[in-house]
Amino acid sequence: MLPMSTTAPRPAPVSPASGVVGVLDRYFLISERGSTVGREIRGGIVTFVAMSYIIVLNPIILGGTDGTGAFLGGGDAASAQVKIAATTALVAGLLSIAMGVVSKMPIAMAAGLGLNAVVAYGIALMPGMTWADAMGIVVLEGLLILVLVLTGVRQAVFNAVPAELKVSISVGIGLFIAFIGVVNAGFVRTGAGTPVELGIGGSIASWPLLVFVVGLIVSIVLWIKQTRGALLISIVATTVLAFLIETFGHVQGGAEGTGWASNVPVWPGSPVAAPDFSLVGQVSLLGSFEKLTFITVVLLVFTLLLADFFDTMGTMVAIGGAAGLLDAQGNPPRTKQILVVDSLGAVAGGAGSVSSNTAYIESSAGVADGARTGLASVVTGAAFLLATFLSPLVLMVPAEAAAPALVVVGFLMMTQITGIDWKNLEVAIPAFLVIALMPFTYSITVGLGAGFVTFVLIKVLLGKGRQVHALMWVAAVMFVLYFVRGPIQALVG
Repeated sequence: MLPMSTTAPRPAPVSPASGVVGVLDRYFLISERGSTVGREIRGGIVTFVAMSYIIVLNPIILGGTDGTGAFLGGGDAASAQVKIAATTALVAGLLSIAMGVVSKMPIAMAAGLGLNAVVAYGIALMPGMTWADAMGIVVLEGLLILVLVLTGVRQAVFNAVPAELKVSISVGIGLFIAFIGVVNAGFVRTGAGTPVELGIGGSIASWPLLVFVVGLIVSIVLWIKQTRGALLISIVATTVLAFLIETFGHVQGGAEGTGWASNVPVWPGSPVAAPDFSLVGQVSLLGSFEKLTFITVVLLVFTLLLADFFDTMGTMVAIGGAAGLLDAQGNPPRTKQILVVDSLGAVAGGAGSVSSNTAYIESSAGVADGARTGLASVVTGAAFLLATFLSPLVLMVPAEAAAPALVVVGFLMMTQITGIDWKNLEVAIPAFLVIALMPFTYSITVGLGAGFVTFVLIKVLLGKGRQVHALMWVAAVMFVLYFVRGPIQALVG
């Protein structure tokens, strides 16, 4: 979230236009907000470039595991990734357009990094679960958030969780995402005598690992230089490098452990193809209740809700501030409309089998280029819809080229750690457990639960139980039941 001191001044109105341009102008309040149609179009394209990396990364995360016993959508990993790429772009396009039309704010949407990790590594890997069951939980979470928004409870839940724990959720997910990145690229692997080690035998001993290192360096440098579309440029450049290495070195045929971690960077034939949207509708809304205990399902929904809950509120304030559109209380216009569309993003993402969609902070790239209204988001959405026809290109991108972006995103989420008061041990220790246990246990749910339970226990043992919000008590009890569900099931069974 941008600090309030960086809030841009409200732009001066300009003279409105006539005709079709005038209709757009009046509906989206373009002149009123000191912008022009041309500036909104340019800003929307800039936002698309800044966030289009998700079309590559979402298939890597959701399509890189068959923990349910099958890849998402059936078939092999390659077909799964093409379907995920096309549907990721489809859902992002439709939601970005909806956000622009309904909220009239320059906020675009797409599958949330971190949220997709919860689905792929925390929910889909549960015993007996299918991808349809996992996506059903995403839909349930979206419906719940929608109810909370419409009833005004979302703000109450937001206030119930201590600020430091809110921050630790983002930081922990960031560290987890970075860990997923280095593991997926093979940069960190199971060691011979240690749980993990660097590369192959403790060294960078293959071309794919070198590609990852080069990609990471390029990503970092471009980000530091504040290059627009830094992550996308890095992915494309590193993929070209990988393509050249594979073309002239035939790496895939090398010794075991030295080949590409996932996709082989070869030309996919035609880069343009009719998009495959067969993932849409492959969802079982209540199937998870047949596979897992009721308390486990509720906690999984709760985990997704918390991971999704706070990000949008910070994002919309940050973007509103950058655009100079905040009111005297620091809120952007049409806040409820923003939150309603964002809630529907989880429902649409689950229904499309591409995980929960949320507002993207990368929208600030378009704002920096002059975007001030929802027309920019409509343009971003249109660009995503066009991108559905380019999904075969995803098969060219090896994990080693995409993973550096995950590491950089992890860093960005980690920077929020300064929002934790480490001298206040009563909340700093629970926050630490949230951050540490997410990657250490490869489970966002475990990290979240450990932090919540520890926070309540500390308060109770120090005689400060009355300071704990009732909703925190409920969450802590639920997590305790989750942690001991094995013995409970054994007793019941």
